[in-house]
Amino acid sequence: MTGTQDYPINLDEAFEHLPHAPIVEAVIEIRARAEAAWEEPAVMTELKAHLPDYPTLDSHRAFQHELKVGPGQESHHTLRDLGWRGLRFKSADGRQVAQFNHDGFLFSRLRPYQRWEQLKDEGLRLWELHAALAKPSEVQRLGLRYINRMVLGPQEVRFEDYLRPRAQPPQGLNLPFQGFFHHDVLAVTGHAYAINIIRTSQPPQELGSEGMALILDIDVYTTQPFELRRVELDHRLAEMRWLKNKVFFGSVTRNALKTFRGERK
Repeated sequence: MTGTQDYPINLDEAFEHLPHAPIVEAVIEIRARAEAAWEEPAVMTELKAHLPDYPTLDSHRAFQHELKVGPGQESHHTLRDLGWRGLRFKSADGRQVAQFNHDGFLFSRLRPYQRWEQLKDEGLRLWELHAALAKPSEVQRLGLRYINRMVLGPQEVRFEDYLRPRAQPPQGLNLPFQGFFHHDVLAVTGHAYAINIIRTSQPPQELGSEGMALILDIDVYTTQPFELRRVELDHRLAEMRWLKNKVFFGSVTRNALKTFRGERK
């Protein structure tokens, strides 16, 4: 937009490390189409040789369902096999998952989350295995996603003690919430990034064991393709992590931060 200043991304800014951060899943996704032959036997043999620490393996294909209905005719259903798409590896403890697909790569770390350096280093180590086989020339989309889950105590429904801005009922209708869903999409001015932010509630997983949970889902992603170079990936991930942290610390309350520090239950 003409006359609009670039949003300042400050990679020197430090963020507090939270011993009890509410992260339940962290994901690095790199969408980059394979330009080399992508065939199951060769890809599986090569990856299995390099991933002894990821013993669980699933192979998956893509299918397309079609339903055709004409005037006065019975419906006709077809299932078309789109072919083999890739492999999914899981670590022995089940906490790390790597997907190697024809159209890209995904690395996911489930809780307990450790540190950013571990997520990035392992994700990029696995990505380099993928790139060596698929030989893509550019990245269509780079994504960094963090899903946070904050559990409230039984019978506790004060969302505003944890998230901001707080959920509010329509003006003139002062009724209590049983749940909410709020989705924002932000453009990062002057940069090829956008951010999806979802704030929502989740019913108790087990009756009587805990209260409702609040979900803060932050997805930072690129909006333009870029040349595939390791230095470029490193730089963009650093900027995207900074944006993710700005969203997180700008979305939780001081009360919530005390809980994540372990100052109180």
